[in-house]
Amino acid sequence: QVQLVESGGGLVQAGGSLRLSCAASGSFFRINAMGWSRQAPGKQRELVALITSGGSTNYADSVLGRFTISRDNAKNTVYLQMNSLKPEDTAVYYCNANGRLSGSYSLNDYWGQGTQVTVSS
Repeated sequence: QVQLVESGGGLVQAGGSLRLSCAASGSFFRINAMGWSRQAPGKQRELVALITSGGSTNYADSVLGRFTISRDNAKNTVYLQMNSLKPEDTAVYYCNANGRLSGSYSLNDYWGQGTQVTVSS
C-alpha cells in the first residue's frame, strides 16, 4: 500500500515561515518527480513546486524566490520551505510523487491527503 503523509501545516502570520514535509512509503521501485500543489477555496488546484530525482526544480511564478523545494531520496521525502508567506498562500497543500511500484511497469501519480496552511494578515 502506498502512502504519502504530509506534515508541517498550520496558522502563521503574514511574513512568517513554515516547512512542509511529505514522506512516501510503500513498495516503490522508483520515484521520479515529487512535488507540491495547493488548492484554495473556490479555486483549481495549482502546481507550486516540482523536483526531479536528480534535483532539478521548477516553481510557480507566484512563489518563486519565497519557496524552496528539496528532497531526501534515501527517505523518499520531499520538503517545502515557505518564507515570506502571504495571505494569498492560504490553501490546502498536497504532495505528490510520480513513480513505479515494484513488479509494475507503469508510472503513476500518488497523492497525499493534504495539509492546511493559513496565513493571516
